Amino acid sequence: MLDENKVPLIQVEDMKKYYPVKGGIITHTTGHVKAVDGVSFSIMRGETLGLVGESGCGKSTIGRQLVGLETPTEGRIYYNGCELEEIRKNKKEMERIRTKLQMVFQDPYSSLNPRKHIYEILAQPMLYHHISEKSTVEQDIIKILDMVGLPRTVLGRYPHEFSGGQRQRIGIAKALSLNPEFIVCDEPVSALDVSIQAQILNLLKDLQKELGLTLLFVGHGLGAVNYVSDKIAVMYLGRIVEYGEAKEIFNHPKHPYTRALLEAVPVPDPKEKKRGRKLLQGEIGSSMNPPEGCRFHPRCPYASERCETEAPVLKGSVHMTACPVVLSGTEVASHG
Repeated sequence: MLDENKVPLIQVEDMKKYYPVKGGIITHTTGHVKAVDGVSFSIMRGETLGLVGESGCGKSTIGRQLVGLETPTEGRIYYNGCELEEIRKNKKEMERIRTKLQMVFQDPYSSLNPRKHIYEILAQPMLYHHISEKSTVEQDIIKILDMVGLPRTVLGRYPHEFSGGQRQRIGIAKALSLNPEFIVCDEPVSALDVSIQAQILNLLKDLQKELGLTLLFVGHGLGAVNYVSDKIAVMYLGRIVEYGEAKEIFNHPKHPYTRALLEAVPVPDPKEKKRGRKLLQGEIGSSMNPPEGCRFHPRCPYASERCETEAPVLKGSVHMTACPVVLSGTEVASHG
């Protein structure tokens, strides 16, 4: 019998997600957007994996695959040791599993039905999936609202009556209402004020610890991702370029792109700005026609001819990097 503590709750093997691009008078496929192009990772039970990178790198696409909103073009996703594609063949089993895989969306307004008040938004899924009974559902909802820091008086109000931070708390309550084991947090604080961001991040940390949840936290900035994560995966143009323990990635980044993300974090000290931080130049490449070799090489200050032809793979035991050069402090060391 498998030990649940040793089997990853979520495991991804060589996931690819390509979206067809249509064109022509007689519509036909002219190409594919390679949103995710060969990604592998695992998340242990009770762990938080942070997924960080620029817009368009494929972070949110991975999240949608993990909760079953989309199906990968290639690759396998395992939930608690069982392949999701096999589970989908059994409609009842998939319906049960989907309650265990939930998502908190980036926009807390568009993710809530504007025509329903909060009681309906939370109660209907709970009753449909038999999480609660009619006689107990209101008390169960009040308990969940208390977890996310909202009073019971919100039940009769509509989404437009709340601030962005309050709506995101409702979005988190909606995810919690189905008693999940795994939650994808898809940039849950990017649309909020800085002070509210801190509150939501602390809330997620507290809920993860209190309920033993497993999280995938998707974000742009390494600061917020590092704060809530146990491990971090850095993505660039559909692929993971660095992976390891959160503190190690944040304090000792090895990949030039990870270093560039840290350099881009705003600092409050004006003197720091005068020292000339090396900010990343150029735009992220096309997902339809990604660069040959290392996809980061057109923007990398350390790129060589080798980088233009050879596609690097993740190497390392604990701190993994997909790069033929590894940054150490201010030095660049050869890494065969």
